Amino acid sequence: MEEIEIIKPDDWHVHFRDNEILKAVVPETTRHFARSIVMPNLTPPIVSSKQATEYKKRIQKAIPTTDEFDPLMTLYLTEKTNKNELKSAFKNGDIFAVKLYPAGATTNSDSGVKDIKKIMPVLEVMTEIGIPLLIHGEVTDKEVDIFDREKVFIDQKLDFICKELPELRITLEHITTKEATLYVSEGNENLAASITPHHLALNRNSIFVGGIKPHNYCLPILKREIHRKALLKVATTDNVKFFLGTDTAPHLLNDKESACGCAGVFNSTYCLSILAQLFDNENALPQLENFISKNGAKHYHLEVNKEKITLIKSSQNLTFKKYLNVNDQKIKIFEPDFPVFWKVAE
Repeated sequence: MEEIEIIKPDDWHVHFRDNEILKAVVPETTRHFARSIVMPNLTPPIVSSKQATEYKKRIQKAIPTTDEFDPLMTLYLTEKTNKNELKSAFKNGDIFAVKLYPAGATTNSDSGVKDIKKIMPVLEVMTEIGIPLLIHGEVTDKEVDIFDREKVFIDQKLDFICKELPELRITLEHITTKEATLYVSEGNENLAASITPHHLALNRNSIFVGGIKPHNYCLPILKREIHRKALLKVATTDNVKFFLGTDTAPHLLNDKESACGCAGVFNSTYCLSILAQLFDNENALPQLENFISKNGAKHYHLEVNKEKITLIKSSQNLTFKKYLNVNDQKIKIFEPDFPVFWKVAE
């Protein structure tokens, strides 16, 4: 038996959805995490301070009384976002950050941004008052191969924003490529990136080999092994620019296993166990606390959490629960393709 104690972690990218799914999935995050940045891509999207406040109340109602948890709310950026309303929402503490979805890039992103230049006045205001910008970094042009969309976004969109507004605090979320690790590492001090457990654990073979695996389908899509290894390298070293954002994204079984399956991996239940195993496999357990508990807080100018958690390594691999029940329906829980021996102590 082996144990490690670390600062209680944060998840800097969560999809809680709404209604019955929200009630089922919120406790899966609040059990192990102190804070999370909550994504705004509901239907309709969260575009106002009032909507963000109401959504936060619904999340708080779903938090078990045994858990202390702070949901950090975001606004969905559009080409019609009002600068003054945004400024007011941030100063009042109604929102923590703003999310940029390129139109059509992922689930419920049809209201997203088509022309970066149209949102530059809003980004200038965000720079002035310190609102973080969270970016789903993919282009959506039909002529661009889906496996190249992140790289093209960095070259054509992100580089422009970073050069125009170097003081804007930016998180390139759920990065998937070696090119992204290099660009962020070499970028200005206000640019950082989040990485998901499933992009650290899997490459694109996990979607296609031996038949289609819809529960491993996500956006940005899994990439080649060379890219997975590049992500693992920056996550398990002492580079403070990279931190955990699970992008846990629940979909009901029928919506994943369909002719047009939804993108998203629901990974919050065993996230910390999987990450501990990944870091252990790389002989990098001393870096785990930085990746999941410190680096993100530093980027967002927040204090690290005071509470601690304990991770225990067993001689027997963990048995994963297969599904999360939502009334009479189910959500598939993410399970990697390697044995996991770590668990969070009760």
